[in-house]
Amino acid sequence: MRQKTDTPSEQLSVIGRRKFINTAALAGLTVGVAACTDKPAGPAAAASPASAAGHGSSNGVHLKPGELDTYYGLWSGGHTGDMRVLGMPSGREIHRIPCFVPDALVGWGVTNESKAVMGTKADGSLRYTVADTHHTHASYKDGNYDGRYAWINDKINSRLARIRLDYFVCDKITQLPNVQGFHGIFPDKRDPVDPAINYTTRVFCGAEFAVPLPNNAGIEDGSKYRSLFTCVDAETMEVRWQVLIDGNCDLTATSFDGKLAATNQYNVEMGVKYEDMMSAERDACLFFNIARIEEAVKAGKFKTIGSSKVPVVDGTHEGNKDPKTALTAYVSVPKNPHGVNASPDQKYFICAGKLSPTATVIELAKMLNWFDGKLEKLDDAIVAEVEIGLGPLHTAFDGRGNAYTTLFLDSQVVKWNVEAAIKFHAGDKSAKYVVDRLDVHYQPGHINASQSETIAADGKYLAVGCKFSKDRFLPVGPLHPENEQLIDISGDKMVLLADHPVRGEPHDFIIFKRDLVKPKQVYSLDDFPLAVKDAKDSGVFRNGKKVTVKITSQAPAFSLREFKLRKGDEVTLILTNLDKIEDLTHGFAIPNYNVNFIVNPLETKSVTFIADQPGVFWCYCTHFCHALHLEMRTRMIVEA
Repeated sequence: MRQKTDTPSEQLSVIGRRKFINTAALAGLTVGVAACTDKPAGPAAAASPASAAGHGSSNGVHLKPGELDTYYGLWSGGHTGDMRVLGMPSGREIHRIPCFVPDALVGWGVTNESKAVMGTKADGSLRYTVADTHHTHASYKDGNYDGRYAWINDKINSRLARIRLDYFVCDKITQLPNVQGFHGIFPDKRDPVDPAINYTTRVFCGAEFAVPLPNNAGIEDGSKYRSLFTCVDAETMEVRWQVLIDGNCDLTATSFDGKLAATNQYNVEMGVKYEDMMSAERDACLFFNIARIEEAVKAGKFKTIGSSKVPVVDGTHEGNKDPKTALTAYVSVPKNPHGVNASPDQKYFICAGKLSPTATVIELAKMLNWFDGKLEKLDDAIVAEVEIGLGPLHTAFDGRGNAYTTLFLDSQVVKWNVEAAIKFHAGDKSAKYVVDRLDVHYQPGHINASQSETIAADGKYLAVGCKFSKDRFLPVGPLHPENEQLIDISGDKMVLLADHPVRGEPHDFIIFKRDLVKPKQVYSLDDFPLAVKDAKDSGVFRNGKKVTVKITSQAPAFSLREFKLRKGDEVTLILTNLDKIEDLTHGFAIPNYNVNFIVNPLETKSVTFIADQPGVFWCYCTHFCHALHLEMRTRMIVEA
């Protein structure tokens, strides 16, 4: 295994090769930069989990039969457009929650109810059938997760989905106006003005790609493009306001007091071509004063863009020169930062450098002082900017003062102490801020730890998503899985516990204690206006060419043995599962009609279709439910 690389706090004599890498030279030369590190190429670098950790302890990762995980993990599903639910520390995938993309198992995108959430065109077809989910975060109360909601974004089509954590289902999707490349999200942790509101009320969304505003003409001149930062109401899922900014947004973070939101910016130049995106000496971490923004909206100090009615306030450099009235503040950070994360001690935001081998620590109290006119220079809010390794991307926390940052080019996770880094930055060169390094496989991106960005960060487990798996799993052709790795961080040294292949391309995730969520195992009939509450209410109800079929399921039979239709009928079929037993789900499939969906206990769903094919069609239960599951059928008879 290769030797571990050093930083100034570890060995001052080797800092030369770790100095800032010229960004123009780095563009397109990632392979060459990686080759300059001291890791050997190829499979020889792939140490086993036991050797990488120094011992082979599983630390309870491999659970006994019937034993439950102690944490939930909510993962983005990447191009599958859904959210994955994992048990941690086992890493077992328990569930997938469809959001933006049709799902054949549950009938997401098939049922009328799911189509209403996803959004349709005038002809009733889905508006979108592709997505790219990146970031997922959950609602807060008193600085910890409260088990109400989680949110996930679709970068491709600028959509935000909300997940109800009582049923682990998507209940609302909002498309953001005026933006493209919607990337980072984060909920607020409490209200910025009212101290009695100690829970999430907003979700902040950053737009990565600048576009003409309004974007209704093919304008080639990139100097006319702009980006916006968006606030969505956590309950209604309506867009509250937007902020016009200089530069773009990458990821998002929020302070525990609710007062500030932030986004790191890797393209302050607003370059259209990649070489133009790296011409400036430094980029920025952009802060938003939420209370002032909402005061400006209330006072009518906004404009609207195109057909959108959303208030847009001015967050540009030019419009925010006076700290005492500023809505925004642009803190200078090294080039191409990738990620901004809030520490659980509620003191700091940390930006990772990506093309600079540094992490930047920004003190939130100093940011508030600047907004109050009490800090002369905005960049004085930076309390540390220290070298940690090549290609730093994202940061997690253990609640003991340590940060864990992925190093994309070094293929490592580095553990470093924030307060020691601050001391080193202040001039104490004896401060040893780097605590440990661990090789991961390979090119790690997102990282998170158990309860990491809450006040209850417990420092037990860390997960890291590696973008390349190379030789870690059995080969399956050209498309390799990605590698989610689990690390024990409970001790001084990090211990690599497990590899988990996952289908690409997941991104961000959170890990939280299982007792913070109280999922319901059975629905309530009253939750569904269309519910068929008694099998006796089943039947075929005709109104001209429009036909409603009401049917119930109760193992091992449907309430209708058969139902008759006429060719050309517009049919709405309503199915209620009357079983009240946990885990007794039924499915309903109609051959040749592209209909398949499930109903959980006491759940109701409906589908609408045209009976355009005459004949006999056996509708059957697709979800195993009973010893007589194969006999659970009904006939749909369509008369010519």
